[in-house]
Amino acid sequence: MSTGPTAQAAAAPRSARPTRPPVPPLQEFELLDQTHRAALEMLKDFEQLLAHLGEHGPDETARSSATKIMDFFAGPARTHHADEEKLVFPALLNSSNVELVQHVRRLQQDHGWLDEDWRELAPQIEAIAKGYNWYDLAILQHALPVFTALYHEHIALEETVVYPEAKRARLAELTGRAPKA
Repeated sequence: MSTGPTAQAAAAPRSARPTRPPVPPLQEFELLDQTHRAALEMLKDFEQLLAHLGEHGPDETARSSATKIMDFFAGPARTHHADEEKLVFPALLNSSNVELVQHVRRLQQDHGWLDEDWRELAPQIEAIAKGYNWYDLAILQHALPVFTALYHEHIALEETVVYPEAKRARLAELTGRAPKA
């Protein structure tokens, strides 16, 4: 059994740490993160829908899946982007960090492109949801990878660069401390 300095230090009682106020929960970011996870799942469902359509056409499974996809991208996804524009981006656009501002501007541009892409996809998905045969599978097969790639890049930039900065700024605001530059 070792009784050297390391063993003695490990056995010594720790001094009490000062109590600190808990970090306030950032529920708005939890909701934004949940929507990101939902978007990634919905993109997988979209890909599965196209494979299903190739084999089975707009059957009940395809109609149900298309309805779910349509409801998400026309509802929560659009609301999510509006929430980011209102709650996350404004404070960051006032940053002195030029690179951060460029990232936020890119995300704003992505929102426009994602909306534009969705407006092109939506009539096709709506047709499938209603069981119509006039959708064009080739158009969907061409457009979905573009839509999916942009969503993945967009979410990655938000979660790795922009959200951490926005969370720091929000915590500083809630705790009354200036954010670190």
